[in-house]
Parts: sequence; C-alpha cells; structure tokens
Amino acid sequence: MAVMRTILLGGLAVAAVVAGTVAVRTASFAPKDIADGRDVTLAAAPPYDIGAAVRHLSAAAQIRTVSNQNVADNEVAEWDRLHGWLASTYPAVHAAMERTILPNRTLIYHWAGSDASLAPIIVMAHQDVVPVTPGTEGDWKYPPFAGIIAEKAVWGRGTVDDKGSLIGLFEALEALAKAGFNPKRGIYLVSGHDEEAGGTGAIAAAAKLKAAGVKAIFTLDEGSIVLTDTPVIDGPSIMIGIAEKGYATLKVTANAPGGHSSMPPAETGVETLAKAILAITAKPFPLEMRGPGASMIEALAAKKGGSTKMAVANQWLFGPLLKRQLGEAPTTAAAFHTTIAPTMLEGSPKENVLPQSASALINYRIAPWNRSADVMARAKAAAGTKVDLAWVKPPREPSRVSSTSSQGWKWIAAAARADAPDAVLTPTLVVAGTDSRSMEPVSEDVYRFMPMHFSLKESAMIHGTNEHMKIDSFKRMIDFYARLIATSAG
Repeated sequence: MAVMRTILLGGLAVAAVVAGTVAVRTASFAPKDIADGRDVTLAAAPPYDIGAAVRHLSAAAQIRTVSNQNVADNEVAEWDRLHGWLASTYPAVHAAMERTILPNRTLIYHWAGSDASLAPIIVMAHQDVVPVTPGTEGDWKYPPFAGIIAEKAVWGRGTVDDKGSLIGLFEALEALAKAGFNPKRGIYLVSGHDEEAGGTGAIAAAAKLKAAGVKAIFTLDEGSIVLTDTPVIDGPSIMIGIAEKGYATLKVTANAPGGHSSMPPAETGVETLAKAILAITAKPFPLEMRGPGASMIEALAAKKGGSTKMAVANQWLFGPLLKRQLGEAPTTAAAFHTTIAPTMLEGSPKENVLPQSASALINYRIAPWNRSADVMARAKAAAGTKVDLAWVKPPREPSRVSSTSSQGWKWIAAAARADAPDAVLTPTLVVAGTDSRSMEPVSEDVYRFMPMHFSLKESAMIHGTNEHMKIDSFKRMIDFYARLIATSAG
C-alpha cells in the first residue's frame, strides 16, 4: 500500500508540474518578433476619382496580354497596346517617372528620390494573365475579356491576378504625382511581362537593377490578401507573405524491352513506373512546425485563445495532435512541408503495344527548410534503381524568409492595418510563385501582399471562372498603395 501511495503521489506531482507548465506557457504566450507597425505615422492617400479608376481597370482587362503555354501563341501586340494605353491614361506618372521597356516587354519605371543616400523601394505587378480554358467561356457570367462593370465589381480575366494590382499602383502613383508629391526615397515600379509563364521578365529586370547598383529597402508584390474568414479564428487576418516555396518537376522514367501486349513480361515498364510513383508518394515529407507557417499559426492562436492557444504554446506536449489537425486539409498542410504531386503520365502510343519507355512528371513545391537536393535524395531512396530520375529543368529553390520586424515590414503592416484595424496581422508562406523572388539580389526584404478583402470561397476564382475585382477591394488597394508609397518614400 505504501508503494502504491508513493506511485500515486508521484503521478499527481508530475501531473501538477505538467499542468503548471502548460498554464504558465499559455498565459505568457505571444507571437515572436512580429512588429505591428503602430509606431509608423502614415501619410494620407491623395484624392482621386474612383469612378475613373474603375473604368481604367475595365479597359485594362480588355487588353489580351495572355501568356500561353506555347509562347508563339501570344499576341505580342497586346503588350504594346497596354504600354501605349498606360502612357496615355497616366500622363502624370509618365512625366514624373523614367520608363524603360526591356526587349521582352517587361517594364521598369523609376521615380528618382531627392536623397540618393536612402535605399529605394520596389513595387511590382505583372502585365500578363492566364488563358481562359477553351470551352468554358460560356460558364462565365460576363465575357472574360469584356471588362464588364456590374454588381459593384469589374469582371474579367486578370482583374484580380494581376491587373488589379497593376492599375491600382498606377492610380496611386498618378494621384501622388498630381498632388505634387516629391519622394525623398527612390521608387521603382517593375512589371514583368510573363509572370504566368516562368517570370523571365522579372529576372531580366532584376539583372538590370543589380547592374545599376540598386539595393532596395523592400520589395512588395502580389501573393497574399486580407482573408475575411481565416481558419482558426474564423475572422479577418492581414496575411503578408514573407517567403515562397521552391518549384521543381521530376521526370521518372522506366525503360523496358517493349513488344506486343499479347505477350507481356512478368512486369511491364508501366508497372515499374507505377510502383516507383507509389513508392515516392508513400514517403511524403513530414509536416514541420517551423518557418512562416509556424509564425502564422502562432499569431492566429494568440488571437483565438483557449485550447488553441494552449496547444500552440505547448507544442512539446500537443505537437503531434497539432500536426495531425493541420495535415487534415491540403490547403493548410501545404504551408508545413514540401508537397509531392504526380501530374502527367506518358507511355505507349497504342493500346496493344508495350512501351519501351514509360514516364511520369512529379511536381514538388519545396518548403523553405528543404532544397531540391533533399527532394532528389528522397525520391531516389524511395524509387530504387529500376527507374531513372531527372529534373525537367533546373529547380527553383525556395526563397529566403524576410523579416517581420524590419522597417519595410512595419510600413506595409501599418498601411494594411489602416484599412483593417481589427484584423490579425500575420506572416504567411506563399505556396505558389511570384515575380518577386527575382528581386532578392536587389532588395533587403521581399513581401507578397495585396490588400484585397476575400473569403476563402472568393479566392478560388483566381485563375478560375468568373474572376472579378470588387470595387470596394479595388479602392482599398489604391488607398493602400498610395499610403505605403507616400509614407515609405516621402
């Protein structure tokens, strides 16, 4: 009995220590190193005509700068048309800023600052849009390239991605120029011509800026939004992308003798390929609570409170449960590991012929803490020696992670909070790609954020059917850009 009593008392003591530790860590928990920008004094946005701005977005949506998979299918004259339209629509911008059109039609605008000792800022938005899937045109509420203004929105391909940002920036800069704004800090506007098809324009622009000795204090591009129904808190959050995942496509090839399908060997090339694919996907990269995804969860949990805050504050105890919950939804899980997605298959040219070569493409989005070498090593270990593995083209490594306490972050955070004071400010990981990654050599920090207010359901229209920019969101964008530029460069 004495032994049992000792064991029981010991167990209770351990439980008390655990409970006390959990309570203390929960009570003291707060997101780490995320500045709120409250020490920034924001400049006011100058006056402008929102009705005219909406008409300008409508006109821009009608210019078909579509980046096709086959570059030869692009209507290059549409890019020239857009450039001419921008010059005639925004005369004050073109008077104040020097414009450079690269041979590939990427644009660089420069508004020189009065103090050359101050590092400039770079703002970005791309010119091109994705195609409308053939056969789906009839699914659109309004024609995809008509730029229809209806239901308090501008409808059409690219109104959100990314002509909304492009025209929003020009509207803000035009208003500032007309108001007599004279920047102390230089301003660069970079607009890639092919973000949707590889981003070679942004690469060329970055090379030109680097050759000119440019080193910006920050770069701001597309990438994330104000999400109105954020998971965990079911409320608004200002989600600023501080990094983006890498991109790589692996080709898996199974070579075989081939022959007639009436006399198949014990294992065909297709079977070998299938086994290799299954072996690779059966060893996914583990979810890890680190990087921008972890910072995001910490900020949301601190706002949510209760058991959510307790779990995030005490990952030493609740870590496995937390990872299990985060892994339940693909949209959430993607922020916490490198993803593996088989996408394309190729085999025999005829149904009764055994292929001499069967291949598959596997697309990876690489988390900031992994590299393409990790991906290749893991795939080789899983697939074995019966297949060949090779990159389709050189992988794009993950971006570096930008600061959440720098001056650039503070300016962006303050400009965003002015429009959404009750929203949670949180860093995030952009799981897709943006042109901004090319600016790392010429910028101290790179951020990815557009101040559009979208729900999760509304965000699905990006690259999809019935893409449209709500006038309310468009006005928020113009005000945000004007405040940010006037504050950071003024």
